[in-house]
Amino acid sequence: MSERHTDDETAVEVGDDVDALQAKVEQAREQVGKRIVGQQEVVEQLLVTILADGNALLESNPGLGKTTMVRTVAEVTDLSFSRIQNTPDLMPSDITGTEIIRETDTGREFVFEKGPVFANVVLADEINRATPKTQAALLEAMQERQVTAAGETYELPDPFFVLATQNPIDQGGTYALPEAQTDRFMLKLLVDYPEYDEEQTIVDLYTKGSETVPVEQTITREEIRAAQRHVRDVPIADDLRDTAIELVRATRETDDIEFGASPRASMALVVAAKARAFLHTRSHVSEDDIRALAAPVLRHRIILDFRAEREGRTPDGVIDELLAERL
Repeated sequence: MSERHTDDETAVEVGDDVDALQAKVEQAREQVGKRIVGQQEVVEQLLVTILADGNALLESNPGLGKTTMVRTVAEVTDLSFSRIQNTPDLMPSDITGTEIIRETDTGREFVFEKGPVFANVVLADEINRATPKTQAALLEAMQERQVTAAGETYELPDPFFVLATQNPIDQGGTYALPEAQTDRFMLKLLVDYPEYDEEQTIVDLYTKGSETVPVEQTITREEIRAAQRHVRDVPIADDLRDTAIELVRATRETDDIEFGASPRASMALVVAAKARAFLHTRSHVSEDDIRALAAPVLRHRIILDFRAEREGRTPDGVIDELLAERL
């Protein structure tokens, strides 16, 4: 989870005014709210992912607006967007790109045709409907921010985010993501059904007039990079940092968890907490930030043992218990 720097010198000069950057991010959240009714917590966590320079996995049943939400976030943040519809017959080269023969003035030559992964925001829709081999094609992109094809390495755009959606694993035609890949997602977000009044608003909004609710771009990609740099500078008290580390380490030591979270989870929790503090215009990380992000950071990184599953316990429930002992 290393910080990335840009060679664009103008980007360094953008966003010295932290208050102005925070205001732009808040405007982006308001714009997303024009099109996405409810789901405030999920939208906030998506913005936290972007500010923390991470990747997010969104899980829900079909039809709850995950794709629309990700596309809208890209629109209001001036980020290039591409969508990968994962299916069992999707090949790795369909994601990363492939070499093709092209006619030129000097004859035929091989050129690399970039795939949809070459965008700022890559929506990997229904990622667990692709085969494990194709899922693995995203791993290098998510980890190294680059693609290797035919012996050549191609840098991905900066910033770069994979925002993937998946259906619950017990649905037919799904493949469980390998642990090495789930660990690359900073947050796993659960999108739930809307409340009754929210569903009324959704029906009215999308059955009258235009099919698409217009939104405005409120922040540029250079300003996003500037905000990411400021997020890293948000202070966190040593005791609160240690609490975050102890929480992650506890997942490796409790009898209810067969496999606990790696140190990458400790880094993710601290950086995500800094991003949430920045989003809430606070000058430091608070306990509320750790509490709000513990489950999204950890729920996909732990595996309960058979006894806990048999008793009907859930990762979120176990995380809440560990959290209550420390905060």
